[in-house]
Amino acid sequence: MLVKLFGAAVQGIEATVITIEVNCSRGCMFYLVGLPDSAVKESHQRIISALQVTGYKMPTSNIVINMAPADIRKEGSAYDLPLAIGMLAASETIACDKLSQYVIMGELSLDGSIQPIKGALPIAIKAREEKLEGIIVPLQNAREAAVVNNLKVFGVSNIKEVIEFFNGELNLEPITVDTREEFYAQQTIFDSDFCDVKGQENVKRALEVAAAGGHNIIMIGAPGSGKSMMSKRLPSILPPLSLNESLETTKIHSVAGKLSRNSSLISKRPFRDPHHTISQVAMVGGGSFPQPGEISLAHNGVLFLDELPEFNRSVLEVLRQPLEDRKITISRSRCSIEYPASFMLVASMNPCPCGYYNHPTKACVCSPGQVQKYLNKISGPLLDRIDIQIEIIPVPFDKMSDARQGEASSAIRERVIKARKIQEERFSSYSGIHSNAQMTSRLLATYAQLDEKGLNLLKQAMNRLNLSARAYDRILKVSRTIADLEGSENILPSHLAEAIGYRNLDRENWAG
Repeated sequence: MLVKLFGAAVQGIEATVITIEVNCSRGCMFYLVGLPDSAVKESHQRIISALQVTGYKMPTSNIVINMAPADIRKEGSAYDLPLAIGMLAASETIACDKLSQYVIMGELSLDGSIQPIKGALPIAIKAREEKLEGIIVPLQNAREAAVVNNLKVFGVSNIKEVIEFFNGELNLEPITVDTREEFYAQQTIFDSDFCDVKGQENVKRALEVAAAGGHNIIMIGAPGSGKSMMSKRLPSILPPLSLNESLETTKIHSVAGKLSRNSSLISKRPFRDPHHTISQVAMVGGGSFPQPGEISLAHNGVLFLDELPEFNRSVLEVLRQPLEDRKITISRSRCSIEYPASFMLVASMNPCPCGYYNHPTKACVCSPGQVQKYLNKISGPLLDRIDIQIEIIPVPFDKMSDARQGEASSAIRERVIKARKIQEERFSSYSGIHSNAQMTSRLLATYAQLDEKGLNLLKQAMNRLNLSARAYDRILKVSRTIADLEGSENILPSHLAEAIGYRNLDRENWAG
């Protein structure tokens, strides 16, 4: 008997429906065709054991399984469940009248239990697009898939449940998730808050400006001055995710297998902080079967690079193109996959190898040459993409011992959200531009015009501070954001002056 049922293959963050055709005839051979990889071929042994343990017999006839379309490589163990169900249906152990209404995916253990899979959310979205009635996935992935409306999602923990469901012996209840309620309930809960930060008002202000305009920021300061602590609090002042942003972010984490079990939509902006020993492939994504890297996992959130000069230079250089294009394309001989990578880069570094250059109380033991060599580990083109560069001075004892709390993240976040709304209205007619950091030169000329007083101030600053030419556009973008935070339509000299103060590394005499 010939039966057809559906599985799915995930490529990038999109899924493709795979038609699994199973034919049983006289004989005793087993054939699996349609470009399966080793893990799919090994499913035969897992299926035999799972069926034996749960009290079912493996069909003893000639079995031919085709996975179409044959030009897409089928990877991983997630096809175990549909292959097993297809074999039982072809041997008439399972009624096949409902098989064609569902996408079935799951990895089998030898005892018949079903293990979680990657990419349940993109698979569920594809099933709805194909107007199928529902999807059967491992119980651990059910809430993730149930985010998709107008689709019955059944979570199963054992192959026996699936067999009894199709035979009409068991009535499975669809998993339902109140997406909006859960999503909005979690958006304002953070483990850390800016009210815990003592002093450092100028750095908190710089982070507020960076959050308001989506600007990349680098902090330079001695060890223990609070760079990492403040960076980890940045997500608490960023604007909340929209439902569309959340869905896109969740899809990436689903494909990478990074979602926690029994979770649904990601409600907070991601914060990724890879160690400086990370490889190029782990940073941007890739592998023989391309997977998302750290820059894609940080999509719609923050990528924090602590001790920036310690990263391999080649790893930092591969960030240049994603920072500009906000996406990464991974090309292989058999496929080309594009992952979104619109993240906010936050970096921190010591000012010199010993860490105490420009320190108010501790002497630096590095020579000017060593300081310059250390700073030169970060290339000009990468610094060119970082709008705000701020120096951090360690907090004095009297401020550290002050019992009063600082301004709460919720108050800062309100100002950031207001500034972002101004930008959304401003760029509503421009595709792909949502914040001041994304402005092109043409948009700068339109929305960041300076009066004569402002032009004179900028000219004087560039001459007096020996600012490099690349600082010009960055200063205009940041000053536009500062004006938005104050609700000002025009960029005033005070806004320009603050933006000029955020260009520490561009001063040619900074390191000696």
